[in-house]
Amino acid sequence: MPDDLDSVFRREAGPCTATLIRILGDIDLAEDAVAEAFAVAAANWKVHGIPPNPGGWIMSTARNRAIDRIRRESSRDRRQETAVRLQSDPMNSDHDPELEHLDALVDVVPDDQLRLMFLCCNPSLAPDAQVALTLRLLGGLQTAEIARAFLVPEVTMAQRLVRAKRKLRDNHAPYRIPSEAELPDRLDAVLGAIYLVYTEGHTSTFGTTLMRVDLSVEAIRLGRVLGQLMPDEPEATGLLALMLLTQARQPARVGADGTLVRLAEQDRARWDRSLIDEGHRLVRACLRWNQPGVYQIQAAIAAVHADASSSDDTDWSQVLALYDQLLTLSPNAVVALNRAIAVGELRGPAAGLAALEAVDTTSLTDYQPYHATRADLFSRSGLLDDALAAYDEAIALTSNAAERAFLQRQRRSIARA
Repeated sequence: MPDDLDSVFRREAGPCTATLIRILGDIDLAEDAVAEAFAVAAANWKVHGIPPNPGGWIMSTARNRAIDRIRRESSRDRRQETAVRLQSDPMNSDHDPELEHLDALVDVVPDDQLRLMFLCCNPSLAPDAQVALTLRLLGGLQTAEIARAFLVPEVTMAQRLVRAKRKLRDNHAPYRIPSEAELPDRLDAVLGAIYLVYTEGHTSTFGTTLMRVDLSVEAIRLGRVLGQLMPDEPEATGLLALMLLTQARQPARVGADGTLVRLAEQDRARWDRSLIDEGHRLVRACLRWNQPGVYQIQAAIAAVHADASSSDDTDWSQVLALYDQLLTLSPNAVVALNRAIAVGELRGPAAGLAALEAVDTTSLTDYQPYHATRADLFSRSGLLDDALAAYDEAIALTSNAAERAFLQRQRRSIARA
């Protein structure tokens, strides 16, 4: 039962919340109403079973909870009118003039979830806040998962989300779908949100399994719809290519015991060649644009890995050149970390450690892949004590059981040496 409820939450909480936000103009009230609806569902469905239309059940219950709160907390005319509008039928534009704009734009952004992403990426917010708020409201991610994606403590991300919601409320920012002409201004934030949803699906922050395939599949679906909507945007094509080429490795990413199998040790015969072929076609399309961007370059890196029949056959010089280009476009510590990994593969672990030492790692202190990379490079350099210490730090920062099991296994192999 909890698994079923969680699945419904991941699928329905975002759209229900966004619908109420657009009608109420109040993020906190909408979030609270949806949360209360799921609390009611947890008790009700345990007795009566999941209804045939769980999303409609949640929406109806959340709407009624919002009406009750509005009537309970205020008698002002404006809020009473909002309650009446909600009680009529929030999905019927004949009774709600505010929804006429949404109906008129169905042909512009035909997918419900993508349409709501564009709605949340309000330019009155900083770009990072747009992405974080979209992930919180629509992506089905919790604050801890979003914090991990942005390399900040959970409490910091919680404060950012509160400030973003407060800014929208204080500025009376309109909760409406942007017009077709406004879509390009919000594209970067939407791409970032889709990418981070995919990233969370690729390696889940929490849980007993390495991946959350539902998130990965949904991100790819959104990427396809976005590519059809904006076919002349190279970065939209690049993001889809990146996700497809990465997803192609999914069947080989876990072993029989469910633990992670790193790239160098994967059985490449199990990779999905259809996804690789499609990803390659998209990468070639990006090259014809000659407008390189961060997602296109990452897709090109993934294509190099997909071309190699084994880890030893990987063209690491090309990978390093692409990371150099990516670092120019996006000079951040995570890109520099991945570049150092490429240096270690091309020139040896000592060179990789030297490249890593040149990176400003201030933002990577609580970033598990940083410590796992150090542990691997130390181990391959024969610095076993340093490797053990680095593995300890990586394990302490790992909340995914499958990933932790892999790191523990790596540590034990060193400790026995």
